[in-house]
Amino acid sequence: MSNRERHLRTVDLARAVGLSTQQVRNYEGAGVLPPAGRTDAGYRVFGERHRDALLTYRALQPGYGAVTATRVMRAVHDGDVAGALALVDAAHAALHEERVSLRAAGEALEALAGREADAPPPRSGEPSGLRIGEVAALVGVRTSALRVWEDAGLLGPGRERGTGYRVYGPGDVRDARVVRALRRSHHLFEQIRPVLEDLRRAGSSEALRAAIEARGRALTARTRAMLAGAGALHAYLECG
Repeated sequence: MSNRERHLRTVDLARAVGLSTQQVRNYEGAGVLPPAGRTDAGYRVFGERHRDALLTYRALQPGYGAVTATRVMRAVHDGDVAGALALVDAAHAALHEERVSLRAAGEALEALAGREADAPPPRSGEPSGLRIGEVAALVGVRTSALRVWEDAGLLGPGRERGTGYRVYGPGDVRDARVVRALRRSHHLFEQIRPVLEDLRRAGSSEALRAAIEARGRALTARTRAMLAGAGALHAYLECG
């Protein structure tokens, strides 16, 4: 009997890959493994193909996540290789969109470089905020653009009590500058929104810059993990 035809009990397969026997059964039930054979007594019988499947699944997990890795392996074992590859493609497309968003955030920070992104608080006796016309002049757009951005949920100025006029604080002005910079680079509202959310969450441009750098490193690590996982999947398909 060749090595690849060697029969493995559930416990043998579990030990070979460092899992519990219950985990092996769970993975078979989830479709991560091809269906196991059975002895006359009803015991599961595995082979090297099952071991390879588990190792491939483990290689996919770091980059694609457990859910997608499970769906990919299930599709392969159902004979739907095209469907499995479509899941891989979708994961890479989603990662690309994350990179687009990250690049947009970097461009926004570059656009704000050299400017006073966080305006100083008003002095005693001065108005607590700016009117829409003043902000439009500062940012270099028409007031209609600010209204469109507000309708799209990108800006959220306060309202003056009594008159209902829009009142823009320092953060609102900063956000308007970010939107203008990214719109000039042809970014869509859907791509700008997460940039603003990140900026507001970080609290400052410097904090966002640090967050962008950390996120960039994480994306690079995930890309490398996806490449390794895709390579393992390719090898598994080739041996199928």
